Amino acid sequence: MKLFECQGCGNPVHFDNTVCVECGRALGYMPWRRTITALEAKDHGLHALEPGAGRVFLCDNARSDACNWLLPEADGPGLCRACRHNRMIPDLSLPQNLAGWKKIEAAKKHLFWSLTAWPIWIPTRVEDPHHGLAFDFLADVPAPGGWIEAAVTGHAAGVITISVAEADDAERERRRTEFGEPYRTLLGHFRHEFGHYAWSRLVAPEWERLAAFRDCFGDERQDYPSALSAHYRNGPPPDWQSRAVSAYATAHPWEDFAETFAHYVHMVDGLETARAYGLAVRPRIRRPDDLAAKVEFDPYRAGAVSEIVEGWVPLTVALNAMNRSLGQPDLYPFVLSAPAVAKLGFVHRLVRGEPS
Repeated sequence: MKLFECQGCGNPVHFDNTVCVECGRALGYMPWRRTITALEAKDHGLHALEPGAGRVFLCDNARSDACNWLLPEADGPGLCRACRHNRMIPDLSLPQNLAGWKKIEAAKKHLFWSLTAWPIWIPTRVEDPHHGLAFDFLADVPAPGGWIEAAVTGHAAGVITISVAEADDAERERRRTEFGEPYRTLLGHFRHEFGHYAWSRLVAPEWERLAAFRDCFGDERQDYPSALSAHYRNGPPPDWQSRAVSAYATAHPWEDFAETFAHYVHMVDGLETARAYGLAVRPRIRRPDDLAAKVEFDPYRAGAVSEIVEGWVPLTVALNAMNRSLGQPDLYPFVLSAPAVAKLGFVHRLVRGEPS
């Protein structure tokens, strides 16, 4: 994620900011320019201080303090590019649902920051009723008999469902521990579930891509429910780190792709953040360059996945060392094997629109 600048006072501002803490100006994100702009009210409208941007509209969800995205004058008023994909949201009259939905929207916007950097067309359900992307953000509901019908996070036929309970830190931590998922985060859920959508939209309809997918990830035609049952019953194979980015990725080729897709976006966005802050590491070991890393390239424009991996590995070694020095577990408890890197390369070519 990049750092931005308030056009009013030059103060650094962040992607999620709605107000500049230095000058007090309102802020909004312009997805068509991929930048944050300071705002001013004039001539009975809202205008961006970003040069040449002109009049803009706040997303309708700004009324609930759930979105800081803007629409250009030609497209507004209404919902922003990201919020147009919402199909269902929880009952916002309940305070816990409103608080959870705000967290969910923040994570969703980070997903869209990445997706809109690549040449991927993501239609809404209005633009493509059969294959468009939609989000259902659902809360647990009481059912007859006094028990609770839990909302389940997942993807089916272009609809990504996110349980509002995942926005509760304590509940998410409980599930993280129960399922042994160190990266169980709201943003991780979005990236993983969008990976399933990306497979159905970008891989399955294209025979050459599908064949390349099977060569890399395996044959997805194996029974999915049975594969998941076996995974939860027996656990991952002991050598899973030698061929996948996570233990869960070994459950089925679909899950392998979704986990790899999410991991790829983690890496690219993490490298962009490191670049924005000018992070560099050069530990003194046998060869000074062995773990040297200074992120001087745009990871969203990297020509080959090797550029991303070569920047990522030394950065995570340094971050893990920092966490250990603070008495915390490793920030990045993963190992990138050669087969896993090959799978990341498949995703890299896919999002760039290159042949598989």
